[in-house]
Amino acid sequence: MKKIIFIYNARSGKLNSLLDVAHKLISPKTYQCKLCTITHDTFTENTLWKEFRKNTSLPLEFFHSDEFEKQHKNIETKYPVIFLQEDQKLTEWIPKSEIEKIETTQELIQLIKSKSKTMNFSNPH
Repeated sequence: MKKIIFIYNARSGKLNSLLDVAHKLISPKTYQCKLCTITHDTFTENTLWKEFRKNTSLPLEFFHSDEFEKQHKNIETKYPVIFLQEDQKLTEWIPKSEIEKIETTQELIQLIKSKSKTMNFSNPH
C-alpha cells in the first residue's frame, strides 16, 4: 500500500513545541520549517489544512524529524520533506527545495492533489 509521509523540520515534545511557538512569534522569517508554516498557525493546525487532512482519501502520515529518524536511521534527507512510501520503500515525493517555494496552504493542497492524481492509491476503506 502507498502512503504519503510528511516529515516536519521540528522535534517532538512539549518543550520543543513551546520553543517553536516562541520562534514563530519572535522571528517568523527565520523559522526553519516551511511545512510547519504552511500547515499550522502560530498555536494550532490551520483550518484549511485540517479540513483537507480530515476529508482526503489519501493515506497521510506525519512525523517530527526525531520521530522519523528513530524509525529510519539509514535515510539521509533535508527537512521538511514529503515522502511516498510504497511497500517498505521511501522516495522523496516533494523535496525540501520544492516545499520552500510553496507560499500557501492552498498551493500545498493543490500540489498534493495534482501529484497524486496519476498514482494509484488503494483505498483501505
